[in-house]
Amino acid sequence: MNLYDPFVPQLIQTVGQARKWLDKAQALAEQKKFDVNVLLSARLAPDQHPLVRQLQMISDGAKFTAARLAGVTPPVFEDNEKTVDEVRARLDKTIAFLKTIEPAQLEGADARTVTLPFAPGKGIKGIDFLVKLALPNFYFHATTAYAILRHNGVDVGKVDFLGELPFFDV
Repeated sequence: MNLYDPFVPQLIQTVGQARKWLDKAQALAEQKKFDVNVLLSARLAPDQHPLVRQLQMISDGAKFTAARLAGVTPPVFEDNEKTVDEVRARLDKTIAFLKTIEPAQLEGADARTVTLPFAPGKGIKGIDFLVKLALPNFYFHATTAYAILRHNGVDVGKVDFLGELPFFDV
């Protein structure tokens, strides 16, 4: 089974949508005359990571998932973004990395053993890693980032989360 089609294009699309959410946040900040960067510290609950960390984890989730399943080393990003422009640049670098992943690299990845830093001495099959851990975690952080922005008045809706759908005439 080749796992490329079920997830790599989707990761690229969702990371790209997160970038568009920041564009909408910038537009709101310009309209309301506030510094868009204040949104990076926003959170939905006091014990939750702020928006900037949610966006970093979208980036990390995408690049680590693709890299682990493709058997390649992901790029290292320092988690030091302080501005919306720096976060946009990180999302762009994430998309650029994802676009280097080829379908052939994911041939047989469903059966490949994936090891994780937080579970030393243990492994998980590629398909279980993808379906039971990586994708739910990725979408958790994407949904949370989206919700933080929406909660703070950014005009995002379901279509902004989903992105363009490949409809065709029937």
